[in-house]
Amino acid sequence: MPPPDVPLLEFDICREALIEPSEHVLPIDAPEHCVPCFFQDVLDGLRDEGRLREIGAMGSEMGRHPLYEIDYEGRRLALFQPGLTAPFGAAMLEEVICMGCRKFVACGGAGVLIPDVHVGHVIVPSAAVRDEGTSYHYLPPSREVEPSPEALEAIEAVLEERDVDYLKGKTWTTDAIYRETRDKVQRRRDEGCLAVEMEAAAFFAVARFRGVPFGQILYGGDDVSGERWDNRDWQRKRPVREDLLWLAAEACLRL
Repeated sequence: MPPPDVPLLEFDICREALIEPSEHVLPIDAPEHCVPCFFQDVLDGLRDEGRLREIGAMGSEMGRHPLYEIDYEGRRLALFQPGLTAPFGAAMLEEVICMGCRKFVACGGAGVLIPDVHVGHVIVPSAAVRDEGTSYHYLPPSREVEPSPEALEAIEAVLEERDVDYLKGKTWTTDAIYRETRDKVQRRRDEGCLAVEMEAAAFFAVARFRGVPFGQILYGGDDVSGERWDNRDWQRKRPVREDLLWLAAEACLRL
């Protein structure tokens, strides 16, 4: 069968790339467990309190991107800010894996597609609709990609033990925040998506390709379910963000 006309669907089964991260990123004494945390305000606060120790760093044209270690209830845990968008987050994840981290539960926020999901409501992705580009370079084309079953199980166990009300369902991963049209929102909602974000599908695909467990916890942020976008001041919910980090940490350490 000839290759498809759409380049994004031309999946290459070759596992060796011209630029292999393991050839350029040296391993360090990094914790096995790691939480990719999108909340820069929370990380800055922990750093200012002296609770974080920088053990390594990734680099980009934007500068240095530290890999931190924190002692969480007597156990080592790595933290890093994975940036924004699927390509950048996937690259950061690749490098952190090379440094030595092997088990992941990410925490972040997401736009909500269901109007009655309030700001701060916990959402657990059971699958991500692959409406971005990065995941197609790691896995053959498909509509969805799932988190690791063991990570999903650990997340749910922690939330239930902590009596945290949460929703579990699909998330919509897209590259284009300014192309979330009403028709697309309705289409994704009809197929069961609760939220929209920019990285989950890529994270799940990279993790599967590299053979590491990965899950994610989100909280309801801005609202894209109505006729007009509502920011809902979602990025200023510091207590919610801190709580989500510690829930992700506890789940990650169970892997």
